[in-house]
Amino acid sequence: MKRFINGFRLFWQGAILGYVALFHWLRPVQYAASKIVMPLAQMFFFVYLGTFATGADNAPFYVIGNALQIAAVSGIYGVTMSIGGERNEGTLPYLFGTPANRMLIFLGRAFMNIMDGAIGVVIAFVWGVVLMGLDLSNTNLWALALTILITTLSTCGLGLMLGSLALVTVNVMFINNLVYFMLLIFSGANVALEALPGWVQAISSALPLTRGIAAARLLVGGASLSEAAPLLWGELGIGVLYSLMGYALFTIFEIEAKRRGTLELA
Repeated sequence: MKRFINGFRLFWQGAILGYVALFHWLRPVQYAASKIVMPLAQMFFFVYLGTFATGADNAPFYVIGNALQIAAVSGIYGVTMSIGGERNEGTLPYLFGTPANRMLIFLGRAFMNIMDGAIGVVIAFVWGVVLMGLDLSNTNLWALALTILITTLSTCGLGLMLGSLALVTVNVMFINNLVYFMLLIFSGANVALEALPGWVQAISSALPLTRGIAAARLLVGGASLSEAAPLLWGELGIGVLYSLMGYALFTIFEIEAKRRGTLELA
């Protein structure tokens, strides 16, 4: 029991302190802009671009897709910065020098970003309803909330894998940007998957967000949770898979970083 309590304390403190440290340079107004203005700007751009090309009747397609895609901001950038920030600030050698459970430290870096990302998606849906006429009257809101949580968790799993690359490269932000913009198309957020080439659809099926966005569209269209459940189980499975892959890479890269002496940037 004592071991469990100590493990939980390590996980919780690592999650809280890692997240606070991530935003230690931000003023509240800057953080608010990242959670409120950024989702609105992205949605305005893609919703109005998409409806201009395909017609106003397709607005819900773009609103839902981009609202869920906002999860990638915290899932990819937030989680990666939580891990890579240890290296940037020179604290990584101290982290690896502790006898603490690596899995708890690793997963703790994603926990607060899951909550943060889910809040960002909710804000995006609010914008969709208030400013873009998204109709949620036929939607099971609890099922939609579950979809948001699972999709954010899945995206953070990808972020954990990308964050591991920060142990061996200083160009991880380039990789993050590439993956983020790929998800704008490959996840089906802005282009219907059936309109994409077969090889793109194959990649889409292996990415987070794809099934979560599809499930959210079903739910907003009036489907029940049981109808969306297969998509949600698939999304959760993708997230767990990426998390395990990320932890495996984290372990391998820790050994490699120690061997190459690249634990610190300077």
